[in-house]
Amino acid sequence: MAGERSIRIAAVGDLHYDSGRGALADIFATANKEADILVLCGDLTTHGRPEQMIGFTKELASLDIPVVAVFGNHDHEADAIEELTEILTKKGVHVLDGESVVVDGVGFAGVKGFAGGFGRGTLAPFGEPLIKNFVQHAIDESLKLENALRTLDAETKVVVMHYSPIPETLQGEPDVIMPFLGTSRLLPPIETHGADVVFHGHAHAGHPEATTPTGVPVYNVALPVLRRSGDILRIFRARAPERRGRRTTDRGRVDDDVTLESTPSRDRSKPRRRRAEPPRDHPEHRHNP
Repeated sequence: MAGERSIRIAAVGDLHYDSGRGALADIFATANKEADILVLCGDLTTHGRPEQMIGFTKELASLDIPVVAVFGNHDHEADAIEELTEILTKKGVHVLDGESVVVDGVGFAGVKGFAGGFGRGTLAPFGEPLIKNFVQHAIDESLKLENALRTLDAETKVVVMHYSPIPETLQGEPDVIMPFLGTSRLLPPIETHGADVVFHGHAHAGHPEATTPTGVPVYNVALPVLRRSGDILRIFRARAPERRGRRTTDRGRVDDDVTLESTPSRDRSKPRRRRAEPPRDHPEHRHNP
């Protein structure tokens, strides 16, 4: 379409970097070759220690494309989020925690997200203060996402988070832990503020893709999920406004009748195209457990 260009977004989460130079070399080398922007969906480290994040940024040094990131629960373990944020931002990474950024014409809104369950099983702020505080954190994450999306001025809006906003991409995980892998409290901002696609991680045994009730594609890009299909990245193609001096590529294509396209990425084989699946249900009500 005239006046538009294709931007390739590579997404992955749950890298869980601990130590060892070159541990992520294949992933970042592939991102350099196949993408224009890299999205990291949390759990960049195993225990959130500053020395781990310093090692992680050394791995990132091989990249020559922009990076957008959110933190995950593992990154919070050492209670050093401010220091981790400073380490990443000094290396040019766009770290989002309720903020938004436009990169190469594509808008990104990011939060960590939180747990709490889905639909009628969503935990309600009732009873002990500890339960109320738990629920309030999920509400706060939803409000941060709402504000980031509402103020994001971009034709294409990409949501980046660690926890899942829907249960469909958690299928494969034990039922008993699903309430700790995400919450539908994160869903309303996505449905009402023009999100075009959602990337999340966290659910290592979950399903790779699904849609929200209104049809927004949601991709679980936790590295263990990608590796089950022999992939190391999810490559997503989005449209952005044309600009001078654009980067051109002959990789892949964008259909004339769709805005977005996604394929997994492999090291040594041609990426396969996949489409999102419809949600299995549409839970609408909550109760006090």
